Amino acid sequence: MQAADFRIDSSAGKTRLVLIGDWTATALGQVGERLARALGGAAIQSVATEDLGRFDTTGAFALLKATGGALPAEALAERPQARRILDLVSSADTSRPPSAPRPDPIQKTLEKIGRGVAHIGVELYRGLAFNGHLLAVTGRVLVNPRRIRWAAWFEQIERAGLDALPIVAVTTFFIGAVVAFLGADLLQQFGASVFVVELIGVAVMREFSVVITAVLLAGRSASSFAAEIGAMKMNQEVDAMRVLGVDPFDALVLPRIVALLLMTPLLTFVADLSGLFGGALVVWSKLDLSPAFYVERISQNISAAHFWVGLSKAPVFALVVAAIGCRQGLAVGGDVESLGRRVTSAVVQAIFSIIAIDAVFALIYLEMNV
Repeated sequence: MQAADFRIDSSAGKTRLVLIGDWTATALGQVGERLARALGGAAIQSVATEDLGRFDTTGAFALLKATGGALPAEALAERPQARRILDLVSSADTSRPPSAPRPDPIQKTLEKIGRGVAHIGVELYRGLAFNGHLLAVTGRVLVNPRRIRWAAWFEQIERAGLDALPIVAVTTFFIGAVVAFLGADLLQQFGASVFVVELIGVAVMREFSVVITAVLLAGRSASSFAAEIGAMKMNQEVDAMRVLGVDPFDALVLPRIVALLLMTPLLTFVADLSGLFGGALVVWSKLDLSPAFYVERISQNISAAHFWVGLSKAPVFALVVAAIGCRQGLAVGGDVESLGRRVTSAVVQAIFSIIAIDAVFALIYLEMNV
């Protein structure tokens, strides 16, 4: 292999380019850049190939780039094969794919809206199919309790319920404290600071404890359910269950839903106690109202209906959070990107559903005057 080189002869006002050595990918080096600098944009009248060795597409591209494509028509005519390579590279280098037409903004917007509406329809259909399958599995379990997988149930009760107790208690403690701070600052302006106790009791027991618990479960359990089941779907473990005759709803979905149904009311009760305790500390320190007075005023002025209103929402929120997490997990495709999208969708849909259902509950209890 001889390294590529060149020589430029200028006589009688004509520029002659002499190609030397192998103009190939392995022997070219920086000769193309050197040739461009040496020519300085000057036109070439002839190309000599007596000393040219091998010639490939890389050499042709370097020659065209260095000369700006301004080669005489008879260049490399003495080497027909090299000339064909030069013509091939020249035609490929000068050809440009047709530019794609710019989409109409209005059409693009309408297409995006249409895809969104279609996606909503598909999600509704899949949700109905999931709920129907879940009802069928629940009916089978009620008819034949021997189908219950107790080990999976107790494992999910521990992971989704008991392990969530610390974060629920700490979060609602600070929520109760924040409500007490805001209520104390506001009611002191009207000389009614003592009513902050009622504000804490109603806000915590009726709304904040159950909603905060459900939102925490949406971020903690719904994402976990979607990720776990989705990973099993990616690894074809769910398909293996079906091949072995095991319904994934029996083994994966039902234990998680039952775990949240059983544990969410307990977590809500713990959230009630923690939120009231956080409010009591703030009332004691900021308003100098003793804990005994706080407890007595709560028991006398806060109806038990507020507690039961909050607790009645817990099973509904639990069912929604668990069902959304499991359904998104079963909808995962075969790639990691799909898993990430479904986990995100599980959390977003669960939180949105919690807020929407809580608003529906508020309207219902308002009409019932509860």
